Amino acid sequence: MAKLRFDYTAVMGILNATPDSFSDGGQYNQVDAAIARAKEMIAEGADVIDIGGESTRPGAMLVAADEELARVIPIIKQLAKEITAPISIDTYKPEVARAAVEAGATIINDVWSGMKDSEMYHVAAQTGATYIMTHNRRESGSICTIESVCEEMKQLVHAAKQAGVQDEQIWLDPGLGFAKTYEDNLEIMNNLDQLVALGYPVLLGASRKTFIRNTLNRPANEVLEGSLATTIIGAQLGCAMVRVHDVAASKLALMMTDAIIKAGRGGRNNG
Repeated sequence: MAKLRFDYTAVMGILNATPDSFSDGGQYNQVDAAIARAKEMIAEGADVIDIGGESTRPGAMLVAADEELARVIPIIKQLAKEITAPISIDTYKPEVARAAVEAGATIINDVWSGMKDSEMYHVAAQTGATYIMTHNRRESGSICTIESVCEEMKQLVHAAKQAGVQDEQIWLDPGLGFAKTYEDNLEIMNNLDQLVALGYPVLLGASRKTFIRNTLNRPANEVLEGSLATTIIGAQLGCAMVRVHDVAASKLALMMTDAIIKAGRGGRNNG
């Protein structure tokens, strides 16, 4: 598979084929509705569509692999016939990841980076799919700094490479909201360039997360401005892609941010 690279800050549109996701659960868990939403996001500027069949919000009910497969595979199969944008499968289960790639996905977005099941490394190695590795911890409670995130991600990357995953397949995600306090999330947001400095493309997934909702004291569907703030800062600090619910607004914000960054590096654009 071709490596996933962009010459601008890309947008990954979130498509939750779940009944219980914190923001849009139950809206797109039927094939027709999911396909329509994916096409809408592409029209709004999404570069990648990320499909998940199990909510990763704190306290969400665990989903058996058979149920997860039933939720996502029909959508991926149909979507792969109708769009050219890359399709990502948001899962930590090897059997789901493998089936999703066979159905047409080219990206595996693993919120556990193989810590739940190291067979994920072999699936990534054998399929050649882009492998997004997210920082996470089995237990929360200890302080999570950007230094600890970077160190733990280096260890996980080493494990993945030992299993045959290639450098060009690997992307990193700081894992905002996963086993992190409010303060941890803000500190990591401030220092994303340190994760970028590890040399792998970085995906930022901050959209509508709890630390934004707590800052603004608003529900998930009323924090667009806060989510855009994280998107803009992420682009400034070198993130290669953002994972978002609000595609149209994020795309426009990133176009302007990228133009400013490019100009600061000596680029010229008549306009």
